[in-house]
Amino acid sequence: MTVLPSSSITPTSRALILDRVRAEGPVSRVQLAERTGLTQASISNLVRALLGEGLLVETGERTFTGAKGKPRVLLGLNPRARCSVGVQLGADWIVILVTDAAGSVLARTRIRGARSRNPHEVVQDVASHVNVLLGVAGQERNIVAGIGLVAPGALDLDAGSILSSPSMPMWEGFPVREAMRKASALPTLLDNVATAAAMGDFWSGAIPNATAHCTVYMGASISAGLLISGSLYRGASSNAGPLGSVRFQGDRRSGLTLEEVAGPRAVAERAREAISAGRTTMVKLSDDNDPFSDFAVIATAAVHGDPLSVALIEESADYVADAVLALVNILDLDSVTFAGPSFTTAGSLYLPVVEQRLREEAFAALKHSVTVHLATQVTDAASVGAAALMLQHSINQPVATRSV
Repeated sequence: MTVLPSSSITPTSRALILDRVRAEGPVSRVQLAERTGLTQASISNLVRALLGEGLLVETGERTFTGAKGKPRVLLGLNPRARCSVGVQLGADWIVILVTDAAGSVLARTRIRGARSRNPHEVVQDVASHVNVLLGVAGQERNIVAGIGLVAPGALDLDAGSILSSPSMPMWEGFPVREAMRKASALPTLLDNVATAAAMGDFWSGAIPNATAHCTVYMGASISAGLLISGSLYRGASSNAGPLGSVRFQGDRRSGLTLEEVAGPRAVAERAREAISAGRTTMVKLSDDNDPFSDFAVIATAAVHGDPLSVALIEESADYVADAVLALVNILDLDSVTFAGPSFTTAGSLYLPVVEQRLREEAFAALKHSVTVHLATQVTDAASVGAAALMLQHSINQPVATRSV
């Protein structure tokens, strides 16, 4: 396909157009100019190019401006133009899914995690499952944008590797991005789980009016993904948001990190201590001391009203609320979502604790409310966001400049 040469057709301007159409649904060229601030001439060139690539379509709908006004043709995103693969690399589970250009999940699977497995073996396993899922979803490889791969811990995005990951020490220094690209024969990008989850919230249209947004992600660890005016905030080394490493000072938590007092492992350890001390509970903890399966059992019991479990989850939520309150005050946030497998069951118990803390203690100068809710895809937020990151990277480039 031919892309029209124009100085107005830049990755940034393409992103503006596609994000607005994706977030708002069918819109006219005039509305796009109003929403983006681009000139009518720039909008005309951009829309012509994106229609030529098949990324936009004319929906057939029209909107009228008045009795004598010419009806405006509405534009929509073409979900079949491209698809993308999202891979959430985790210590206990790896989630792999395929989404269309609108972010809808077409196929999904979950396989054994990477904690104690050889990285080369895992990469080959994931690549094999990607091929199967693309077949199940009925997607030809020529429309696959690539693989968005997200991992926990500190990352080196330039090298495409994991710098440090307490839950997956075998992966530290392994060139996972390049290994995945070679194994799958698809373009691959690497990013952080919380960053991806935040992008997933944005891509799904769940936070259309947020100016300063944070996605708090809890799996084995706790981290935060930040979106400021629709753009990801990554920090100087693209490792912003390790919320779990924040240390508490000045009280009984002095010297401990958020993960050490509020994470799944901490909750599971306190449950074992309480049961050993004779506390009555409906909880049956694992024989192999798996803190993550134990946390899931505790969360389920808490939802059903088990007193010990409710107390443990509320204590964890209270610590998380401290951290969220600090983020809201420092960054002047107006939106917070919770995502990650640890919030799948327990999320509904964390939300009211955080909401109450923000109502009572958020900085008095805030002239806006702070919305707090669960992510649209709580469990799979990072993998959906990973696919969205790869799609965004792909569709922001004109066809003539894309490379594999």
